[in-house]
Formats: sequence, structure tokens, C-alpha cells
Amino acid sequence: MASFTSSSGQPHHPHTLSTLDFQGASSAAAANAMRTELNRLISQVKDENERKLFQNEMGNFFLLFNRWLAERSKGTKINWDKVNSPPEDQVVPYDSIPKVKSSPHLNKLAVLKLNGGLGTTMGCVGPKSAIEVRDGMTFLDLSVRQIEYLNKAKNVNVPFILMNSFNTDDETKRIVQKYATHNIEILTFNQSRYPRVNKDSLLPTPRHPHGDIADWYPPGHGDLFESLNNSGLLDQLIADGKEYVFVSNVDNLGATVDEGILNHMVESGAEFLMEVTDKTRADIKGGTLIDYEGQIRLLEIAQVPSEHVEDFKSIKKFKIFNTNNLWVNLKAIKRVVEDRELSLEVIVNNKTTDSGEKVIQLETAVGAGIKHFHNAHGVNVPRSRFLPVKSTSDLFLVTSDLYSLTHGELSINPKRMFNTVPLVKLGDHFKKVNGFLTRFKNPPHILELDHLTVTGDVSFGSDVILKGTVIIVANAGSHIDIPSGSILENKVVSGNLHILDH
Repeated sequence: MASFTSSSGQPHHPHTLSTLDFQGASSAAAANAMRTELNRLISQVKDENERKLFQNEMGNFFLLFNRWLAERSKGTKINWDKVNSPPEDQVVPYDSIPKVKSSPHLNKLAVLKLNGGLGTTMGCVGPKSAIEVRDGMTFLDLSVRQIEYLNKAKNVNVPFILMNSFNTDDETKRIVQKYATHNIEILTFNQSRYPRVNKDSLLPTPRHPHGDIADWYPPGHGDLFESLNNSGLLDQLIADGKEYVFVSNVDNLGATVDEGILNHMVESGAEFLMEVTDKTRADIKGGTLIDYEGQIRLLEIAQVPSEHVEDFKSIKKFKIFNTNNLWVNLKAIKRVVEDRELSLEVIVNNKTTDSGEKVIQLETAVGAGIKHFHNAHGVNVPRSRFLPVKSTSDLFLVTSDLYSLTHGELSINPKRMFNTVPLVKLGDHFKKVNGFLTRFKNPPHILELDHLTVTGDVSFGSDVILKGTVIIVANAGSHIDIPSGSILENKVVSGNLHILDH
């Protein structure tokens, strides 16, 4: 039977345990119990090739679990006194990077989208990338159109890669078949599948490797480096002459290939670039770059001691945040994975299952890898490169006349007089995509909108124009219907109204 060896390789004697602190002894016991359970799961996989892959995956999970136990027993929180803003040369202003019409390095590039997430937050079944966001096109459609146009216009072959999870893989593979005749090479691989851990017993919740899917989870996008390598795709890309990969979230519609940033990466010899952008009040939870003991690092809110969370959210101390648009050298990924240099900070995600069981998911963030790469630094990019669609409020913006669409790329409508994007807050009635779509005859015109808040049972007719600050509140049990052609400018609408004056 395939199994793990003891993490220390030494037998434990009762008298030696008594010299350890209780927490350390608990960690050793938890690690041994976890190893036994994982070995039991491995032994249930009958096919030899499948068992090898599963064993490798469980081995990586066990390393992550052990790292978390070690951090927990030492109580190693980040030392807040050592957290500093990064020095100026660690974050390059985007404006200082020369703009180029064409980069000679494009043929060495691959584009990778993180496609592990489901659209459940927005009330959709299946991969989030399959949600329609603009003119009948999905996130995937827009990304494919961008890369296809790039390949055709520049006469290059930039492959398009999707990192799926076990939640999104089957459906995504079915969807991408429709691009078979397009001028684009689409490659997919899966991130790992790790067992959820019972919070009380610290044992894996699955009893069988092919049991209930709810007992497993994809361990965050920090898994990218190892999964890309384990899939064989990293070697394939390097063999095909690819040297760089541009990574971004599939729901960030601003993450397009920027040839100036690619040139800067090559010329600066950076193995890792992180695009950051200026923080606004809407971004207070976003991870930020810091200088920690002379080393550049990513700091996520989950790592911040509770007494310093308000500090972390402050725009004064931390002026930038991570967009998760990353440029990474492929051979450098190969090196850090093979040399086992990766030690990404563990993020603990507490969950409660449908049956009420409290479980933990141990995850990592891909941006945390920045500390392992040579000449790594940030590039402070314009806000237009960070256009995520996390909610229907974001969807409201990207479907509107605020943006124009060219070759799959969204850009701010030149008729918009300000560079800023309106602040939009839509209430629970709009939370799910289906509910959102039924409440608008067509997207309102918002070129002159600053702020919109809508709560309660509200519907919009066609060709509604919103300007300035508009607040619409339908009281419980009431309905507000905004008639077609209405112009609302700096208005507060409340109660149970059918507006007639406009």
C-alpha cells in the first residue's frame, strides 16, 4: 500500500512528549492521525496510475496541513512592527513604462485565466465564466475574442489556458468545443482537489476518494504553480518556446494583454510582476504589497492580526492593492516547484456544510508567490485594468453605456466626462442574475451617474437616464416602477410609487 512516512522519521516516546508544550504535542498527534486517514483514502484507489496521482495530491495536501499546524502551534502571526510600505523602486508607475504598438516577445507569451469558481454568488449554476456579461457574450467569449484578435492582428500564436477546478472542468470542456474553428489554441488543466477537514477532530471529512463531492475543495489559486507542473502543461509550454505567462481572474474584464508590461518584464529581468492599482474605499479588503524584513510580500486581510485590521484597511498606510493580474516566468515556476522553494502563507477558510458540520479549508493565494521569484516587483496600473464582476452591481456597470466593446475588450466610453466609475449598490432583489435581468427592460444610460443605490422591489422601464446621485428605496411590501424614458437626476425616490413626472 502506498503511504507517507512520519514527518520527522523518528519514533516518539511518551517521556519526550512530556517535554513538549501541549500545543506541539497536539500538532504531532494531529499530523499522525491525518497521515493515517490519508493513507486509508489512498489505499482505496485501485487503479495504479490514478493512485499515483491521488497520492501525489494527498502528499501536497499533507505538507500544507503540516505547515498550518506548525504556524498554529508557534502562534506565528505576522509581526506588525515589521510591516512597511514597499520602497518606491519595488512598485513601478505604469506611466513610466514605454507604450509599444507591438512587442517582439509576444510569441513567447501564454495567457492563463483562473477558472475554478462557480457562479453561485450571482445565483448561477456552473462555471462563473459562462455567465453572460455583455451583448450576449460570456466572460469566456470575451477572453477568447481578445486572444483570437491578438493572434490574428500580430500574426502570433498566444495559447489561451484555463485553470479549472473539479467543479468547473466538465462544463468548461463542453463549452470550449464551440471555439474549435477559431484561431486560438485552448488548453485546460485542473487545480488540486483537497479534502475538507473537520474543525473539531482535524481529520479529513471524506471517507472515500470518490465519495461526496461536497467533502472536497479546490485549494485556492496558489495551487497554480504545482498543478501547472503536475499536469505536464508547464513542460509542454516551455518545449513550445513559451517563456512567460500572464495570469488573471476570469471575471476581471480589464485584464487584457499589455505589450508594454510584457516588454518591461523582459527588459527588467523580473521573474514575477504583480499589477497593483490605487485603493479606493471599495477596495479596503484587497491584499496589498508590503516590505517585510527587506523582502517584498503580499499581505492578505486573513493574515492581519485582529487588532490591526483597521490599520490594514486604511488608505493612508496601504495605498495600493493586488489586482491578481500577474506576469510570471515559466522556467522560474519550474525552478521553484522542483526545488521545493514554495512556502505560500496558509489562508484558513472556515465553512459550515449543509449538514451543519464545521469544516476548514486550507488555501493559498497565487500572488503570495512573489517572494520566491527574482527581481519581483509591482506595477501600479490604471484602474481600467481592474474591472471584476463579482456581483450584479458590477454587472450593471459592464452592461451599460459606460463601456464600449471592441474585439472583446471593454473600455470606458469616451463620452464619460470623469475617469471614475459610479458607485452602484443594488439590493437583495437584484442579487441573482435572473432577478437582476427581469428588473431592467434594457440597461439604463449612466454616462453622468455618480452614485446609485436601489433597495426593495424596483423595476426599470427602457431608456431610463440616471445622473448624479440617485437613491431608490421601495419599502417592504411596496413596489416602485420607473417608467420608460424617465430622467432621474440627483433624486431620492421612496415609498410605493409609479413615477410620472420626469
